[in-house]
Amino acid sequence: MRTFSYVGAPDVAGAVRAIAEEPNAKFLGGDTNLVDLMRERIEQPDTVVDISGLPLDEVEELPGGGVRIGATVKNSRLAADPLIRRRYPMLSQAILKGASAQLRNMATVGGNLVQRTKCPYFYDSAAACNKREPGAGCDAIGGFHRAHGILGVSQDCIATHPSDMCVALSAPDATVEVESVRGTRRIPLPEFHQLPGSTPHIETTLAADELITAVELPEAPVAVHSRYRKVRDRSSYAFALVSAAVALEVTGGKVTDVRLALGGVSAKPWRAHAAERALLGAPATEDSFRLAAETELEPATGLPGNAFKITLAQRTIVATLRDLLTDGSVA
Repeated sequence: MRTFSYVGAPDVAGAVRAIAEEPNAKFLGGDTNLVDLMRERIEQPDTVVDISGLPLDEVEELPGGGVRIGATVKNSRLAADPLIRRRYPMLSQAILKGASAQLRNMATVGGNLVQRTKCPYFYDSAAACNKREPGAGCDAIGGFHRAHGILGVSQDCIATHPSDMCVALSAPDATVEVESVRGTRRIPLPEFHQLPGSTPHIETTLAADELITAVELPEAPVAVHSRYRKVRDRSSYAFALVSAAVALEVTGGKVTDVRLALGGVSAKPWRAHAAERALLGAPATEDSFRLAAETELEPATGLPGNAFKITLAQRTIVATLRDLLTDGSVA
């Protein structure tokens, strides 16, 4: 880790002013990702702007029935919040299936949104990685890629986004609020993260001088009946091979509302719009669930080491929908 300057931000205005004045600065929140990247010399900021003390640590109910989550709310606190557990159970479940208790006690909501991939080639300075060094190539494609992406991948990058929380935020259409010296901007979560294309090093639509201040979840009655399923190699402290955040509403035996997002399959939380369209108005049956899952995974591209994820993702979607239908929470 090379020498850098440290600035403690007194307030949001001071934080965005400090980052605007330093061309190579980074915000420092819970320390769970940026510091690791600095140790590995992947991130080498001249200045870190500490935002951990900013008053952005509240979970508030909005007048319309939604919830506003401050950017510095710790993951463990968010998972335990009564509003979240009652209205968006898949979000609480997703957080509790991520990382370890110690990391959840430190990691923040804002930091979770911008955490970088855990692809081993990204962390290996001897490996070719377009995400770390644009134009270098992607050693994962011809290497060990069992945990890598099958949807939205490109010839330049097949890395996946590691967050469980972001998958569960994507399903109910969360919005990210950001602040800069230019003012406030609101970004729908599906537009926040970017697919790799030919520029895998550009991971989000967040400008370098923008600070995440909050995430807002809209009122979504369907999310009350939701579940997060994570398929991984071991039961704790492991990233998803495939995960699914699913909310389901059934009336008269037919699907009247459904939200579905996948993790472990793409460089961003993958909102399963094709599956949602196939399910809406369809009978709430195993056959409908299977057809919707197959429709969603039709454009998937597998390599020799991770082609199994296509079938695994289909089965994860079906199993999660089936569980919601049979556990008594859905009519």
